[in-house]
Amino acid sequence: VTCIEVVEAYVERTKEVNPLINAVVKDRFEEALQEARQVDKLLSEGPGDDYLEEKFPLLGVPITVKEAFSLHGMPNTSGLVNRRNVIATSDATVVSRLKQAGAIPLGVTNCSELCMWYESSNKVYGRTNNPYNLQRIVGGSSGGEGSALAAACSVIGVGSDIGGSIRMPAFFNGVFGHKPTTGVVPNDGQFPNTQGVRSSFLCTGPMCRYAEDLEPMLRVMAGPGINKLKLNEKVSLEKIKFHCMDHDGGSIFVSPVDKEILQAQKKVVEHLEGELGVQVQRVSIHKMKYSFQIWSAMMSSKDNDGQEAQLFTDLLGDHGKPVWPLWELMKWLVGMSSHTLPAIALGLTEKLMKLNPGGNAKLVSMGKSLQEEMEALLGPDGVLLYPSHPTIAPRHHSPICMPFNFAYTAIFNVLGLPVTQCPLGLSSEGLPLGIQLVAASYNDHLTLAVARYLEEAFGGWVLPGKV
Repeated sequence: VTCIEVVEAYVERTKEVNPLINAVVKDRFEEALQEARQVDKLLSEGPGDDYLEEKFPLLGVPITVKEAFSLHGMPNTSGLVNRRNVIATSDATVVSRLKQAGAIPLGVTNCSELCMWYESSNKVYGRTNNPYNLQRIVGGSSGGEGSALAAACSVIGVGSDIGGSIRMPAFFNGVFGHKPTTGVVPNDGQFPNTQGVRSSFLCTGPMCRYAEDLEPMLRVMAGPGINKLKLNEKVSLEKIKFHCMDHDGGSIFVSPVDKEILQAQKKVVEHLEGELGVQVQRVSIHKMKYSFQIWSAMMSSKDNDGQEAQLFTDLLGDHGKPVWPLWELMKWLVGMSSHTLPAIALGLTEKLMKLNPGGNAKLVSMGKSLQEEMEALLGPDGVLLYPSHPTIAPRHHSPICMPFNFAYTAIFNVLGLPVTQCPLGLSSEGLPLGIQLVAASYNDHLTLAVARYLEEAFGGWVLPGKV
């Protein structure tokens, strides 16, 4: 097929499904079709397949990009009303690398306000819906990306993750997502970007429908940083030491893990033991029970130079006056606030966190010791199977009742570990199931290899509406 045929097919698909899911919030279809014609012209001139494959590994591949990343000529609001007129004048580093590799961006996708909530809804673009059930959430903050990929609006996409923002949408929408080891893929060119200690928790990574696309995409996005990983090492699945943990140990802040999620994880364990002949070791890591508290304390801690983390309320103001969350709550109650309720609630929580510096210091040191424990457990050849989220994609608005359920993904951001989110078919209600695959730092090759294996065993992405 020609590149123009491929891009036209994705443009038509997006026009067909986007009115239902509201995932792509601004398109660049005309430019994309023009770029596709240039690709076909290049191919007709025939510089040779080997040359093209090396120079443009993603030549002609349609992609979408989370709206929080700069994509030249596209809006870059992160769902913040007072940025609604901001248009990107350059490309984020990862976007630039993907374009240089030949990828063709079709448009930008929705996120939560300032990328700090796990329902992708804001006052600029409205709400994104789950392609498997429009009454369900897509997750956040890369929720538009997860929804667009699941609904087959693009081939691969760019997400970012500071508390599970790649993995939750990948889980809720039944696609693959990878949070790389910290510091491998550059984060610059997104809003809000991080400073201080949070810079080592934020990760930019690939999202896609097929496991085999994670690695080539990661190579392009990481650029020279890819040398830190061992992607050229051959992985022997039989030699991996598999560990399995069913839940966090029963945190009071988090829902119990859904039976169908536990069942899916059990099937994975049985499959690995039956087919690969490995012994999956059950583990119970006591500190995981405090995942939410550890993540919160580490997110608001000072970095090595004593620099404070940027206040979320300052970000909400975006170079204007900081926002007063209590005042915004009053305004929200009478429909006058330009902010979403989750953003206001986060601002209030942040104020409360400041009241207990002693408790925070203890939690930060607990986080450091959990990190050492995890690295020692996983070692050079270990992979941990862990639930992606305690529940299957919840209904719209319901996350506000259980706001801390994202702790299942967030803990791995502050531990700096690589995690691949892998789909495992659909639940009895036709909603995606999945699992997190976790390895020690710089062992991304292990989780990517296991994801490819589980895709083959459990079928991977399922077309929405097929059932």
